[in-house]
Amino acid sequence: MKISFIGLGIMGLPMATNVSKSHDLIGYDIFKKETPFPFASSYEECANHAEIIISMVPKNEHFESLVNSMLPYLKKGTIWIDMSTISPSTNLKMKEILLKKDVILCDAPVVKSQPAAIKGELGIYFGGEEEVFEKVKPILSLMGKNIIYMGPSGSGLKMKILHNALVGQIQNGVNEILGLAESLNMNLDDVVTALGYGGAQCFYLDTKANNIKNHTYPTAFSVENMNKDVHFALEIAKSINKELPSLENVVKVYEKAMEEGLAKQDFSASYEIVNKK
Repeated sequence: MKISFIGLGIMGLPMATNVSKSHDLIGYDIFKKETPFPFASSYEECANHAEIIISMVPKNEHFESLVNSMLPYLKKGTIWIDMSTISPSTNLKMKEILLKKDVILCDAPVVKSQPAAIKGELGIYFGGEEEVFEKVKPILSLMGKNIIYMGPSGSGLKMKILHNALVGQIQNGVNEILGLAESLNMNLDDVVTALGYGGAQCFYLDTKANNIKNHTYPTAFSVENMNKDVHFALEIAKSINKELPSLENVVKVYEKAMEEGLAKQDFSASYEIVNKK
């Protein structure tokens, strides 16, 4: 299968590398990268090469710009799998534009971080036509081992946003309780161990406690990405008049974290906002 992979960042490069081991893949990024597969010279080359396009870009505006740049060159019948985390409304708007060129757009955002991308063990949520899902699932299986069909276009993105909104709220709960323990002069190592003995045990307590204890936040998933995703979740909730007070609070935390210059730090740096002296 001829594949063009666009967006070779922290996640995109290892994902593309895994696919390139089994398919005729070329890659492209706005920044030149050293790659174990051919690096394309232009969007036109990507469009001409591809039976399938895979994209992995940061934000709504990047995906819209990419679609507009590719539009003059796209071939009829191309399948485009966007694995970015963007708003479902942007995805659906771009889907309508691409349909005019007889290009099929699917959404397939991922969960887990770079180590899982390197190992090909991402979780992938797919939105789009079920027959297209069955056609591209072997390619997705080169990047992930937990792949689920969520429903029509936009459904994969909705699932990813719900996932990250819950993660943001779980982390906020961890932040509040460890901050309270710290204010009570309790030993954080003992607190984390004790919490782990009961129903409070969770992944983000286990994996982020050392960040919090040391007040250092090496980035696995950034504040700015979590800020984007919790805002998407709140936008979805408001669109159906659903009140979610906990989510609204988390949105305020991440807005403050952005104002305080924490955008590039790991999202667990939100601890510093929740427990600001």
